[in-house]
Amino acid sequence: MTTSSTTTPTMTRADLAVIGAGPAGLAAALTAADRGVRVVLLDAGAQAGGQFYRQPAAGLGARRPQALHHAWGTWEALRDRVATHVAAGRITHLADRHVWFVEPEFGEFRFGVHALLGPDQQASETVTADGVLLATGGYEKVLPFPGWTLPGVVAAGGAQAMLKGGLVLPGRTVVVAGTGPLLMPVAAGLAAAGAEVVAYVESVRPAGFVRHAATLAAHPGKVVEAAGYAAQLLRHKVPVLVRHAVVAAHGTDRVEAVTVAALDTAGRVRPGTERRIACDTLAVGHGMLAHTDLAESLGCTIDDTGDPFVVTDAEQRTDVDGVWAAGEATGIGGAVLALAEGEIAGYSIAARLKGVHLQGVEARPADWAAAARTRSRLRHFSAALATAYAPPAHWAEQVTDDTVVCRCEEVPAGAIRTATAELGATDLRTVKLLTRAGMGWCQGRICAPGVSGVAGCPPGPAKRPFARPVPLEVLAREPEGP
Repeated sequence: MTTSSTTTPTMTRADLAVIGAGPAGLAAALTAADRGVRVVLLDAGAQAGGQFYRQPAAGLGARRPQALHHAWGTWEALRDRVATHVAAGRITHLADRHVWFVEPEFGEFRFGVHALLGPDQQASETVTADGVLLATGGYEKVLPFPGWTLPGVVAAGGAQAMLKGGLVLPGRTVVVAGTGPLLMPVAAGLAAAGAEVVAYVESVRPAGFVRHAATLAAHPGKVVEAAGYAAQLLRHKVPVLVRHAVVAAHGTDRVEAVTVAALDTAGRVRPGTERRIACDTLAVGHGMLAHTDLAESLGCTIDDTGDPFVVTDAEQRTDVDGVWAAGEATGIGGAVLALAEGEIAGYSIAARLKGVHLQGVEARPADWAAAARTRSRLRHFSAALATAYAPPAHWAEQVTDDTVVCRCEEVPAGAIRTATAELGATDLRTVKLLTRAGMGWCQGRICAPGVSGVAGCPPGPAKRPFARPVPLEVLAREPEGP
């Protein structure tokens, strides 16, 4: 899609602005559009689908993109329904839009959704809407360790995105390591695509799943899916190390090897178990985090007792009137859960949204009863997985003082420890002020879990005014209202 080259902000009107075109956003947009709501669907990607349904660029001429996905039939159905609504004018899909702020009471309109355009992000567009659906998804958590800043160390989801979206491998000899349900499909996908996966390193011990046996048994489809990935690893002769962790990456210009070690029952490295594995790529991840920036700036309640997520009610409504949320933003749970939550939100929006031609009536839970049952089952399942796949409790002990924790500002772990042990810092804000950790380009989005773990203090709310960096010239051109 070609973006405008003008420097004057453009404006689009809608009943509903859906932010994010992954499973949750697509389901909500389609359900609402089916019921007469005019929807503008904004997404940072060049194509709809999000990370889960990420497609190769059209210019690559992929002949069998379905080979990189499961649930391809679900994606095709979503894609075709969106195309039908777009052709009819009920959905406007704005690709390459990077939403940085949702402004309430935008002139005569309820909300103004501000987005940067295209890859250069030097121009802006505003969508005015009566309601907003936050389907902002999640992003990967990577905890620091010595050598994690070397070229060739990539997030596991990033390696998967390279394969799905670019049809390229991140390297020839790959170690996949960390913890979480994403790692196994990443390792299986890389091996099937021709990479030599020299080790699959999972910090969780299989016995940890025993306590959740009843929950797992209630989802046989998930068990079969996991068994399929395990069979692919076996077929490609991928060495599997459970209750192990990568404790260091080594190399000069890029990663050349990693050191892995066994963990004891408390999650500490067992002395004498370290061994070195040669590789040119390390794909690592430690779970997922919800994108909550837009919700926070709107004043939505965020549950930050653990990994933060947007709090919603039975209809996926936040506590800010006119704002709904669905998918990974409300808690990490996977594509099927996101589809169910998006459908519920779409029904609620179509009933309750008050617009030019909408009535604003009470929603009917019977309309989404099946989706609600799916949501209940999968939230329970996801909670069990989150407990089973928790990162090792003592991972920060392996972070040496010279390990860079905040990459933007190049703050090492030693400076963070000094801030807490000698300068009296007891929270991330104070650590940030004393060390600059979290003051860089990402504003703590990537480093906050690492800084928190090394400092030994809770993450706390982020309280960022904008969801992404914005050029000052864009801010200068933004209207206060239409």
